[in-house]
Amino acid sequence: MISLTPSHIIEYLFCPRFTYFEYVLGIPQYEDKHFKVIKGREIHDRKLERNKDYLRKKIGVVDKWLDQYLTNKGLRGKVDEVLLLDNGSMAPLDYKFAEYKDRIYDTYRQQLICYAILIEENFGKQVHKGFLVYTRSKNRLVEVEISEKDKTVVKDSINKIRDIMEQNHYPKATKYKRRCLTCTYRNICIK
Repeated sequence: MISLTPSHIIEYLFCPRFTYFEYVLGIPQYEDKHFKVIKGREIHDRKLERNKDYLRKKIGVVDKWLDQYLTNKGLRGKVDEVLLLDNGSMAPLDYKFAEYKDRIYDTYRQQLICYAILIEENFGKQVHKGFLVYTRSKNRLVEVEISEKDKTVVKDSINKIRDIMEQNHYPKATKYKRRCLTCTYRNICIK
């Protein structure tokens, strides 16, 4: 059984061919060389160290777990913060080395939804929302609603990714052609 990460889901949603090139053909994308990735990891580590004992009481946090590695039969991932809220539900919180521009990118939403699924299965509590902290916008905290339909979409994506990986299926490219301009596989992708 293939165990996927939120990155698999995000890459698949960016373009299904990411999955094919990276995980079927084994061609790495070398994301570690990107400045934003390196800087984001540094900020992430500093935030976790600084916020060890801080509870975000204004959003109803009564307890939290930092840097939690969670897994189930289909997914695995490390959640920056798992929050226990005062209503008995839980929520993931993820730090982003990004500016908030009055919209939540679908990739960020999908990552939170993956974490919601993992939290529900590992902690046995419902997850109805998640939180993003935009470090380049003065640590702006943004709430993201998570529905049962959202969780179903992620679970369907997991099945489609598995199909690509297990069947060596060459999927259609993204319908958003502007994404091709910055894609690490643009030079080898047959459009």
